[in-house]
Amino acid sequence: MSDIKVTYFNGRGLGEVIRYLLKYGNIDFEDIRIEQDNWPGLKDSTPFGQLPLYEENGKVTGQSVAIARYIAKKVNLAGDDEWQNLEIDAIADTITDLRLKLYPLYSESDAEKKATLKQALLLETIPYYFGRFDKYISKNNGYLAANKLSWADVYFAIALDLFNVFLEINVLEKYESLSTLKKKVEELPGIKEWIASRPETPF
Repeated sequence: MSDIKVTYFNGRGLGEVIRYLLKYGNIDFEDIRIEQDNWPGLKDSTPFGQLPLYEENGKVTGQSVAIARYIAKKVNLAGDDEWQNLEIDAIADTITDLRLKLYPLYSESDAEKKATLKQALLLETIPYYFGRFDKYISKNNGYLAANKLSWADVYFAIALDLFNVFLEINVLEKYESLSTLKKKVEELPGIKEWIASRPETPF
């Protein structure tokens, strides 16, 4: 039984960045998956009513990005100095900003409003952010920050899957450098094997 436990829903989502980083670092963990039907009865037992949760030696915390940042230091995917860490954090926070812009689309039930939101994302939001991400990759040796592979690249690769699911389109079709970065992450030792063996889920 591992001293590390990752608890999330039975999907990739916000839990997958934690799983990727642990697999990359060859760190054993217990992958605990909560079915949606069971979540209401468990919600109040979590620190802030949210998943994922990360447990290490009996200590538990939430917040996927903070957890990712913590694990990144263990597996050498953080910056070499405080400025590099700032660059990486800034990109990660920007990815979060973009990810949060998808939620109105996810929660909208009216078909006409949903179509309008989707068009705005495809024609305005995605090009705006992806165009800038492309420039960062060009000046950072093929990565998003610090001229090297970092946990922000891992976070981005996973977020791209969410964008594709929610928007029902390959958002990388016009962005070769972003597609290349995603492939680099998915070919990393540990991560490649995890992708091949993980449970099949819709997202």
